[in-house]
Amino acid sequence: MAQPQEVLPESEIEEEVEEEEEEKGPAPIVYGIPTDSLEIVEAEIKRGESLSEILSHYNITPAQVDQLAKKSKGIFNVRGIAANRSYTLLHALDSAQTAQYFIYEPNNIEYIVYDLRCEMTVTKVEREMEVLERTLAGEIKSSLFESIVAAGGSPQLVNKFADIYAWRLNLNRIQPGDKFKLIYDEKVVNGTTIGFSNLKAAFFEHRGEPLYAIGFDQGDGVSYYDQEGKSLKKAFLKEPLEYSRISSRFSKRRFHPVQKRYKAHLGTDFAAPRGTPIRTVGDGVVLEARYTRGNGYYVKIKHNKTYTTQYLHMSKFAKGMRAGKRVKQGQTIGYVGSTGLATGPHLCYRFWKNGKQVDALSAKLPLANPITKKHRSEFEEIKEETVKRMEAIELSNAKQDMLATNEAKKPEDA
Repeated sequence: MAQPQEVLPESEIEEEVEEEEEEKGPAPIVYGIPTDSLEIVEAEIKRGESLSEILSHYNITPAQVDQLAKKSKGIFNVRGIAANRSYTLLHALDSAQTAQYFIYEPNNIEYIVYDLRCEMTVTKVEREMEVLERTLAGEIKSSLFESIVAAGGSPQLVNKFADIYAWRLNLNRIQPGDKFKLIYDEKVVNGTTIGFSNLKAAFFEHRGEPLYAIGFDQGDGVSYYDQEGKSLKKAFLKEPLEYSRISSRFSKRRFHPVQKRYKAHLGTDFAAPRGTPIRTVGDGVVLEARYTRGNGYYVKIKHNKTYTTQYLHMSKFAKGMRAGKRVKQGQTIGYVGSTGLATGPHLCYRFWKNGKQVDALSAKLPLANPITKKHRSEFEEIKEETVKRMEAIELSNAKQDMLATNEAKKPEDA
């Protein structure tokens, strides 16, 4: 008679499990380079670290780096490698770990490929950039800046919005409950927003009164117009600096800090850090771009028969700035400094009307040109479409993604 077999508890049963070899997928392709026979090292440039120092750890000599720098001339200066920027190094799998490629990203759009094999080559590649149309809407809770940023906008977008409306509205007097809507293009690389490229249209409701800003090009660049086709901007910007504070106003009698005496100060001083870009307040032709003992480096611009402006104490001129050069409103003409009779970095801004110096901040300035008869019908079509789209944007949707405009810019991304 067969003996009954002993039944063991499940915990004591040893299961034979066949060990399956883990299947490895193909090696990744990095910046278009197959890495099946390479090791990938990803890091950031440390403060004070040079290309030569990084590559010395991977069997690349200073003589080879010097050769690389010569081949890189005109493409990217190897001395321009900056701290905290990303790089990728691909080296051989042998014990020497000799570097085969070094890839550096100077910004979010470009990357530089240093091929360290044999002849050595240097290539600059620009990533594909998408331009996506976005909408943004919200209600003023505190300041304009905080409200637009809270709705999903950027400081850059706030500045553009403020520039457009600055001549029609006192943005320091906006109230809680005022509403805004924007339609704009956003630049995206690798799924990351790197900035905005174009504000197409805006809407602002102040104290229940709506004011549209409709972008339209009459042949000399995009300007912004209200519902009636009138320009939202004056023929001149209010201030020649984007970020500044008024340190001294126009005065018939002011104590001069250098000459130590009272005299007329027929200009407006704007305090700003050295190197801050100075922009011309209107279109015009440069009359003078030179140096004098009192004014330092300065630029004087004739805008038309009525208006002329001058910008004093620059640290340097913008490239190409010279007498006879045509300039456009908002164009950088120089940089804040303290040359001439100045105690510190600032801009002295002077304004002439009919040959007489006047206070630029209180002068009544003309509007820029309205929509012309030639472009009226085209503008009306765009206005009608813009108004419909703005009415469809809900304030509760702070930021809505729209369709890509399919503006692919450059070759394939990494």
